[in-house]
Amino acid sequence: MSATTRPTSPRTGNPWLMLALATIGFAVNFWAWALISPLGALYLKQGAASPLGQLSQSEVALMVAVPVLVGSVGRIIVGALTDRFGGRVMFPIVSAVTIVPVLFLAFFALDSYSLMLFGGFFLGIAGTAFAVGVPFVNAWFPPERRGLAVGVFGAGMGGTAISALTTVPLSQNQGRTAPFLITAAVLAVYAVVAWLVLRDAPGRVVPTTSLASRLVANARLPITWQACILYAVAFGGYVAFSVFLPTYLKTAHGLEPADAANRMAGFVVVAVLMRPVGGWLSDRIGSIPVLSAAFALVTVCAALAAPNPPVTSDSGSNLTLGTVAFLVMAAALGAGSGAVFALIAHSTEPARVGGVTGLVGAAGGLGGFVPPLLMGWIYGQTDSYAIGLWLLAATSALTLALTLLVVRRTASAPAPDVPVSA
Repeated sequence: MSATTRPTSPRTGNPWLMLALATIGFAVNFWAWALISPLGALYLKQGAASPLGQLSQSEVALMVAVPVLVGSVGRIIVGALTDRFGGRVMFPIVSAVTIVPVLFLAFFALDSYSLMLFGGFFLGIAGTAFAVGVPFVNAWFPPERRGLAVGVFGAGMGGTAISALTTVPLSQNQGRTAPFLITAAVLAVYAVVAWLVLRDAPGRVVPTTSLASRLVANARLPITWQACILYAVAFGGYVAFSVFLPTYLKTAHGLEPADAANRMAGFVVVAVLMRPVGGWLSDRIGSIPVLSAAFALVTVCAALAAPNPPVTSDSGSNLTLGTVAFLVMAAALGAGSGAVFALIAHSTEPARVGGVTGLVGAAGGLGGFVPPLLMGWIYGQTDSYAIGLWLLAATSALTLALTLLVVRRTASAPAPDVPVSA
């Protein structure tokens, strides 16, 4: 045992119960994280009659992307703090703190674009829950099951589907504050349950070196920068579509906001279901084949969707083709996201998983922050989303090459399981 790490005192707990509670916490926080996204398409439809007035594509893109940016960058610190204090402490804290921006949005920001951006900034705290759950779950399972376990936890990203399905209907039928108040109540209940029930894994190794030194050491690991790129494309692609797809479907295909939100929810559900499958397959056949297949499918499907022009109600074939392409992409992005963290679980010493997860999770969130802004700007210049989709196809193809030529060597190295200096 290194002098810079120490084991925690044993606590009782069932690994599968801990996994279930962590997954629920991830879903609840992601539900809060995605509250603003479904409102974007609604405000675009309402035009000048919306509570925020007439908004441009770029303004809506910025509004839905700000929480993604903050949640992404915040994972770097939260992941390192989780290595130090454990998920048993960090899950309740993140959930409880998120209640504040949710209530601020409900009572102060719904009539002001600037206050919506301000509230969205702090709403990003909810997105850091991912960096809490991965090291928490990873510590509870042996190496041969970590891919599946982390993949199951990752299915909590389906919390965005809850937001997609409920935010607009609740706003229209129960009042504009309803979705925010309900989410705040659920966050409060989860924070209490997590504090009372969650337990860190027996023998969890706690680093005793400084936060800055751990961040620098983790950033220098080959697995870190490689997984950052992979996750920026896989999970970043998922996040980008989950926040921007309603706007895309409303603008490019003329769908009603509720219909667009429902289709986005379908995209999310497929990706969520495939994430544990990606982790499970990585445990069985390795991460590289799963990642390679995922990026190949994204490349092909993005290329198919790119020349797909806007349609009208009397021409549904392009919408059908686009639906199939996006659902296949959802499956590939979900499986790829699960495979990235299976790769990390198999290639990173346990005491560093939180720190590496924070950096990689940040890259994934940032990967989801840029595309909505870019797509909104490109559409404003060209009245077309084709360029953005072609860029996705090219990026995925380059990531496939990286996986086969570089990451393969990292995955073939012996998996460290004995903690060293953290």
